[in-house]
Amino acid sequence: MPDLLESIQPKLPVRRDVGIGCIGAGFIMADCHLVAYREHNLRPVAITSRTWTTAEQVAKRHAIPRVLKTVEDVVADPEVEVLDIAVPPDCQADVIQRALAVNSRLRAILAQKPLGRNYAEALRLVQLCEDRGIVLAVNQNMRFDQSVRACRTLLDQRQLGEPVLATIEMRAIPHWMPWQQRQGWVTLRIMSIHHLDTLRYWLGEPERVYASIRPDPRTMRQFPHEDGIALYILEFPGGVRASSWDDVWTGPSREGSAEDHGIRWRLEGTEGLAIGTIGWPGYPARVPSTLKYSTLQDRGTWHCPTWDSVWFPDAFIGPMAELLCALEEQREPSISGRSNLPTMALVDACYLSAREHRAISPAEAAERSRHG
Repeated sequence: MPDLLESIQPKLPVRRDVGIGCIGAGFIMADCHLVAYREHNLRPVAITSRTWTTAEQVAKRHAIPRVLKTVEDVVADPEVEVLDIAVPPDCQADVIQRALAVNSRLRAILAQKPLGRNYAEALRLVQLCEDRGIVLAVNQNMRFDQSVRACRTLLDQRQLGEPVLATIEMRAIPHWMPWQQRQGWVTLRIMSIHHLDTLRYWLGEPERVYASIRPDPRTMRQFPHEDGIALYILEFPGGVRASSWDDVWTGPSREGSAEDHGIRWRLEGTEGLAIGTIGWPGYPARVPSTLKYSTLQDRGTWHCPTWDSVWFPDAFIGPMAELLCALEEQREPSISGRSNLPTMALVDACYLSAREHRAISPAEAAERSRHG
């Protein structure tokens, strides 16, 4: 049990004084990244945002010494070594390209997911950073949710035996952002990308995906989209299967019915079973994710480890800490831009599968995106 509980805490860098430049001052930056960084004594030194007053307020709240006018000003700041970008996905390519054009001390970038608007754009950003010698990491932060990491530890320790079936069921209504209307995205690139990446984190690379989607009746009244409710099945080598039901409608709970919101996951192996919940739908209340598991050796009993930390905002130290540790250890981050490309291909494959009513491999989706 101690090993399992220790595994949910990400490794922290030796150096905590690396200067971090912040691009964006919205919820993810102000209420997640910077809260986690302050808790672990990391060092944001400069910030900019589309709205100057917002940047000033966030800087004051988190004791960031400098509010600057542009992306270029932040990157050129002599103390900035790492750039933390939290802007909408359709703005991310422009910000990264502008950052790379500045002659500076910049060593690394932490970008949000999705890394751009599709696989082709993500690939181009990865290649641009590699060409400049800049380490690129992607904030796939569900990998750092405590229950998700604990399940990965159970798999690594072989306590569950060979994986057989993994499922994720999300019934939750996110807070939609205005930029989503520009994209016409609701679920696959915003919510399902977490689950697709988690299933890759647990099980490796799928061979193909079959997806079915439909609009969310509530959000459809606000803007047109195709992917409000997303159902998909992943096929992995060796017979392993996984699926997720991502439902941001959840019935008419906002219109007056009783609600049943939550995220539940389950992983069945040949020698054990793990079941968990994700606490995020309870935010801003601090609701820890949960885990219970049982193995053949447990003779019908459950292990139920507990912890006080939560995904939002505690787990947001994970991606930046992993990037800083990778810089210290001169290795590729586990959440590198290059390693994130299969997740982007998988999201594209879900859209293609739903439109063409057939299973699509991530390789086919990547190829079509590059030439589309």
